[in-house]
Amino acid sequence: MIRYLDLGATPGERKAKIGPLIRSGEIKLGGYQKGKIYGTLTCSAGKRMKAENRVFFGNEKEALSLGYRPCGQCMPDKYKWWKAKE
Repeated sequence: MIRYLDLGATPGERKAKIGPLIRSGEIKLGGYQKGKIYGTLTCSAGKRMKAENRVFFGNEKEALSLGYRPCGQCMPDKYKWWKAKE
């Protein structure tokens, strides 16, 4: 898991570090640290969260192993699967 704040102190620094990680495939999912929710990088719900609450994952296995659940908005099928096994 990569914390948003670990990527730099300013928005410019973070953008400069996150872009290459996304393009290289090291970051594939974003998450909300306080709610333990992960989803796609393009999720409209995820884009509304404060920057300091963002975390990033390389894959779903990593997010699930850290106790995060799928987002009900951008990943409805995976959310239903997660909800059914609870």
